[in-house]
Amino acid sequence: MEQVIFRDLGRVEYQKAWDYQSELHRAVVDRKLRNRDSAERPEPRRHYLLFCEHPPVYTLGKSGSLAHLLLSETELRQRGIAFHKINRGGDITYHGPGQVVGYPIFDLDGFFTDVHRYVRYLEEVIIRTLAEYGLHGQRIEGYTGVWLPAEGSRPHRKICAIGVHLSRWVTMHGFAFNVATDLEYFEHIVPCGIDEADKEVTSLSRELGRAIAPAEVQPALKRHFAELFSFAFQEDPENFA
Repeated sequence: MEQVIFRDLGRVEYQKAWDYQSELHRAVVDRKLRNRDSAERPEPRRHYLLFCEHPPVYTLGKSGSLAHLLLSETELRQRGIAFHKINRGGDITYHGPGQVVGYPIFDLDGFFTDVHRYVRYLEEVIIRTLAEYGLHGQRIEGYTGVWLPAEGSRPHRKICAIGVHLSRWVTMHGFAFNVATDLEYFEHIVPCGIDEADKEVTSLSRELGRAIAPAEVQPALKRHFAELFSFAFQEDPENFA
């Protein structure tokens, strides 16, 4: 069974978390290449699962359009919102307080080498977690992420955005699960490039009508990750600083 190191980074600036992800990703890839090129006994594969929150930030994926950011540089500064163009898939999204942002750095050679299956598993982690709160998360064909179904006058509501990047079958980036997120920030972008009247963004707290702390949902997320990917969490003596 594969072993995964879990680290809760707390609230951290996006750039710092991205740099840290990149550092871990390089280390996992380097270990993989050493194992491939060495005749000696291979080192065990290394995997990480990082959870964090970010101060307000918009991130634009490599396939996204800058036109989907509806604020100028001056307006971003005035509102205290950072902006980064990054190397994940997908369009523009928002990260901020009240989200659980998850960054799996998995060597998929230890699980399965299928990027579509990987994304479906990320969605399934969220769907199973929502079910514990009595909510029916679902997928919509042609749209990545997790949604709640249209009900009466309420449209489809996106509760989790997903965007990933892989190199040598090692993953980075991941998901942003709106738990108690201030949804007003989504009004200044075209979220994930989706500008359709029958789709909007929501949060777990909004759907339940009560405040939910991001830390409350972390144990369920971790449990469903371990069940779906069939791994065990490894004790981690290191701390993120």
